[in-house]
Amino acid sequence: MPVSVTLPALGESVTEGTVTRWLKAEGETVEADEPLLEVSTDKVDTEIPAPAAGVLSSIKVAEDETVEVGAELAVIDDGSGGGSAPAQEQPAQEQAQPEQQQAQPEPEPAQQQAAEQPAPEPAAAPAGGGASGTDVVLPALGESVTEGTVTRWLKEVGDDVEADEPLLEVSTDKVDTEIPAPAAGTLLEILVGEDESAEVGAKLAVIGEKGAAPAAQPQAEAPAPAQPEAKPEPQPEAKPEPAPAPQARPEPAAAPAQEAPAPAPQPAQAPAAPAQPAPASSAGDGGAYVTPLVRKLAGEHHVDLSTVKGSGVGGRIRKQDVLAAAEAAKAQAPAAAAPSAPKAPAAQPSELRGQTVKMSRIRKVIAENMMKALHNQAQLSTVVEVDVTRIMRLRARAKESFLAREGVKLSPMPFFVKAAAEALKVHPAVNAKINDDGTITYHDVENVGIAVDSEKGLMVPVIKGAGDLSLAGIAKRTSELAGKVRGGGLSPDDMSGGTFTISNTGSRGALFDTIIVNYPQVAELGIGATVRRPVVVNHPELGETIAIRDMAYLTLSYDHQLVDGADAARYLADVKARLEAGEFEGELGL
Repeated sequence: MPVSVTLPALGESVTEGTVTRWLKAEGETVEADEPLLEVSTDKVDTEIPAPAAGVLSSIKVAEDETVEVGAELAVIDDGSGGGSAPAQEQPAQEQAQPEQQQAQPEPEPAQQQAAEQPAPEPAAAPAGGGASGTDVVLPALGESVTEGTVTRWLKEVGDDVEADEPLLEVSTDKVDTEIPAPAAGTLLEILVGEDESAEVGAKLAVIGEKGAAPAAQPQAEAPAPAQPEAKPEPQPEAKPEPAPAPQARPEPAAAPAQEAPAPAPQPAQAPAAPAQPAPASSAGDGGAYVTPLVRKLAGEHHVDLSTVKGSGVGGRIRKQDVLAAAEAAKAQAPAAAAPSAPKAPAAQPSELRGQTVKMSRIRKVIAENMMKALHNQAQLSTVVEVDVTRIMRLRARAKESFLAREGVKLSPMPFFVKAAAEALKVHPAVNAKINDDGTITYHDVENVGIAVDSEKGLMVPVIKGAGDLSLAGIAKRTSELAGKVRGGGLSPDDMSGGTFTISNTGSRGALFDTIIVNYPQVAELGIGATVRRPVVVNHPELGETIAIRDMAYLTLSYDHQLVDGADAARYLADVKARLEAGEFEGELGL
């Protein structure tokens, strides 16, 4: 009986959606609740599950087409479940063919006939690669994550694995993570090699019972026969044939060495993944596998990988190990800082010079959001100068006791976040959103996004309810989110729900920046570098005089469709007054 797949309601104001990707093709078998397709709306990107088990008999809406909520997307025939029987019959037929080839006469014409049957053999490679057992599939790693790249296999074909033991590492545009083994047994087959990408739900490997023969073993024996013509897999069964093989080997002793390169094309026909992990592990420094990302990071920080002890599974070196080694080197040699200064001009040029590379998914998302913000908003910026001397003095007095009490370092950032979030409560136009229907939503919560620079690009995790948090609460949450961005573990929930954003553009020494608003928010605050310089101050006893003060620029970029220049100036004036007053002694225990 056919079951209709329709576009469900995906939010109160969502009326239509665009099919971005079909995860199943017509004729494929699906399970109930298995992800069937991906749909994008103006509010969310999500997967639509199959409403019933069966065979996907018809796709009604193609990729990149837009339909309304309730429209029919596909039809599932829940009375079909076949396809496996023919697949099982093919290996039996293919096994019969090599037996018939053994019965052929020994002369070369018979061998040529065997070589002229390439059609069954490619089918035999997947069949041989289709070992029976527990499938290892790429799980869903986030709401908008559709694919992942295998960066490292932690086990090789033939290795025993335990249930939930890390089996491989996968990188996506959102997170880098380890995929555990779904069951205990022996790794029989690897279907997706390192640096190869696969869609969510794709089959990555097969785990069978412990002690089971790996599927790759028959292919490993293929190079042994002397006949280079017999490239197809019937060769292992043709080995017992007496006459041709012995006649070929009495030739020069170097013949086996000459024949060794001949089977080289065979790994291209068979799954290449089982043969790659071993060489990959030897490619790293000191015998440990090193990913290109880690090697690049080590070069940037001048870290010798041979001296780094890896903390990953099997002793592999991770980026956290490189960063820790770089910090340790700085701490151990403070006196060497001056001699190292002349080395700066001798820095190695980037490996990207002269290359054309594929834009990463996260970079594409950032680019699309930036262009959408500029095309949909009338953006401009207002700048004020703030004297943060009192803040810096408070921090210097309290940082040691704060670290001992709260467990995190006290940076200047929480002071700025606290002042900005408090001012949002008084200036609702800065903490709002313009809706598509021409209405305005003034948020009743201050969810402040913190722009964090990372290796993948600019990430903006969100401090939920920042307006109701203490200085210590903001410091802890900021440290936690920044750690997730740089060390991994950031979830989609950590990135969603922001109503206002703060960008610390001064972290790299910039005095100020005309930042782009994080659309669909209507304003974003930029914090410039804190610089000590002489300024004119009004002393209660000395009158106007020159003093050395800690100064910083604050930039508010905003959408002029909703926020006027006077609104922006009033907001910045309140933030400035709060910071310059520096009345945080109570929260710091001073």
